[in-house]
Amino acid sequence: MRIGIVATRLAGVDGVTFEAAKWETILERMGHEVRLLAGEIDALRPNARLVPAMHFTYPQAARVTAAAFDPESDADAVRAEIDRLAQQLVPVIENWIESQRIELLIVENAWAIPMQLPLAVALRRVVEETGLPAIGHHHDYWWERERFTSCVVPEVLEGYFPPDLPGIRHVSINSLAARELRRRRGIDSAVVPNVFDFSLGRPRPHPAVRRQLRGELGMGERGLLVVQPTRVVPRKGIELAIELVGRLRDRHAVLLITSPAGDEGLDYLVELERLAEQSKVTLRYAANRFAPDLEGKPLRPAHSLHDAYLAADLITYPSLYEGYGNALVEAVFYGKPVLVNRYPVYDADIRPLGFRFVEISGEITPTTVREVKELLADSARATRIARHNFELGRQHLSYEVLRRRLARWIGKLTHTRQQPQ
Repeated sequence: MRIGIVATRLAGVDGVTFEAAKWETILERMGHEVRLLAGEIDALRPNARLVPAMHFTYPQAARVTAAAFDPESDADAVRAEIDRLAQQLVPVIENWIESQRIELLIVENAWAIPMQLPLAVALRRVVEETGLPAIGHHHDYWWERERFTSCVVPEVLEGYFPPDLPGIRHVSINSLAARELRRRRGIDSAVVPNVFDFSLGRPRPHPAVRRQLRGELGMGERGLLVVQPTRVVPRKGIELAIELVGRLRDRHAVLLITSPAGDEGLDYLVELERLAEQSKVTLRYAANRFAPDLEGKPLRPAHSLHDAYLAADLITYPSLYEGYGNALVEAVFYGKPVLVNRYPVYDADIRPLGFRFVEISGEITPTTVREVKELLADSARATRIARHNFELGRQHLSYEVLRRRLARWIGKLTHTRQQPQ
């Protein structure tokens, strides 16, 4: 089949982009052809069409979206502008569908988080007008973000985030979100976690990569390399990683942040740098040196995230909230010791699987410090834990698990294709 993946952004190191790329890989392995459509797309993608007006930072869309969540806005004016911008996008999307002969649409988060209201409206209209079957892959819903709880056009949220149509299959990435979608909207969704390609087998140590990266960070052989493989936004709880490194009392240690700041401003990064200085922790924000893995070959920066995981002594994942936990799944694959905060989805969906991590509940305690030190000092135990975690990842979070589900959904959706309205 020809399958189209649509999003506001398919670029960089955010979780939506990562998971969309994994779905793309699995679909292609199944024999499908995949085409991409988004407002931002990673370079060198010949199967993609770039439409800047679909991005959440596109000026007109950003203005009307901001206005929709401003209590002082005129609701009628907001509705009219959303409709106008949506109507401009409809023929663009339909042209792409026709020219690329798309038979199934996968909408990545554009029907879940209301950062681009006109795009969500346009996509629903396209599905209704064409009868095209669709999968809504929902990573985080609007009610999970405080800034979206007050809206002057609530009917837009109720009608498009996500739309309730017979030809759309809904997918939530955790059980809590699926339960809340059912409670709020009466919409059922399948639960599909973040996945990784565990069929590659456990990665082997790579001393050359480790030496090179440590050298670039100003490190010798001494000192822990602690990797925080997330974007710099407040919900990642990175201040807890700084506190841990400070309390480990390793004056040669480095805390490396691999992914960018800026999605929610730079104030949090400035705060972290100040905190690290006060705590006498060497913090290296090096997002410009890391690209997402593209078959292990980064396009421009010096490294892929693969290198950071290979070189790490410890992974910190102290998130306060996550839709699932992409970097946590990656850490399982790479067999690294992990410190994880017990955020709600972790407690609900990941912890019950039996993974072995150093867990915290919102704070670094003396017990936390002792557990980390003991694990880092016992390589045999760390190896046993790595093998245990990898096997659980292979059973529950692998590409094969997702492949089976996609095959089932695609068969059902295309067999019962709705008629255009």
